[in-house]
Amino acid sequence: MIISASRRTDIPAFYGQWLLSCLQAGEVAVRNPVNPKQTSRFSLLPEDVDALVFWTKNPAPMFDLLPEIDAMGYFYYFLFTLTPYDSLIEPGVPAKSQRIDVFLRLSDMIGPEKVVWRYDPVIMTDAMNHEWHTTAFRTISEQLAGSTGRCIVSFLDDYRKIRTRMRKIDYFLPDRHAMAALACDFSSIAHHNGMDLFTCGHAEDLSHCGILHGSCIDRNLIARLSGRSPKSNAKDRGQRRHCGCAVSRDIGEYDTCRHGCLYCYAMGSG
Repeated sequence: MIISASRRTDIPAFYGQWLLSCLQAGEVAVRNPVNPKQTSRFSLLPEDVDALVFWTKNPAPMFDLLPEIDAMGYFYYFLFTLTPYDSLIEPGVPAKSQRIDVFLRLSDMIGPEKVVWRYDPVIMTDAMNHEWHTTAFRTISEQLAGSTGRCIVSFLDDYRKIRTRMRKIDYFLPDRHAMAALACDFSSIAHHNGMDLFTCGHAEDLSHCGILHGSCIDRNLIARLSGRSPKSNAKDRGQRRHCGCAVSRDIGEYDTCRHGCLYCYAMGSG
């Protein structure tokens, strides 16, 4: 079983001590996001967990906890979202320079293969256009060179619940040709800095510019790095149609992240 921690909230940033207590107890209780009165319990015993997959914008609060998680015998990797946006879009997220430092420190601690950079979502406005994103992506790529070998890019999904918040920045959705052109520029930059580029949840075939369909929760990556293959080979049907993620159990809870990002689908509308 793969544990996703979490698409629904930033556990490493805000709830690391809670997670550690659940690992020590060997189980976790998770409320059904559709029916909060229904609770499921999952084993967190090391022999039952193929991998812990951490989704975060700031894993620094987890640093002191990782040695104990290592000692308990868990395999894990981090999906580290690092974008170039300002505090209007990501009001509760530490400054980009601080997060780049955290990224480099984490990579030094656990190894570059266990830290995956997510440039997600790509948000387009008149100011944050193709050239702006190309420059921003190049700047971050150069700073992360050698500290990760994999980057996952995804364009904004226009969920109904985010539209009121997102009106503050007058965003627009690019057409498929504009997305492909920008992604191909990203690919060239990523490869120059020693990274493979993957898309997440998009149908377009961009293999001609060196981009493959990727999986944030990647059974092949888990098998290669941990030496143990996840018990299930099934695709997670609860995700977007073109998402390639493996089946996992998410242990987070919606409406609990304190970053306050305008584009966040895990927070309520408004």
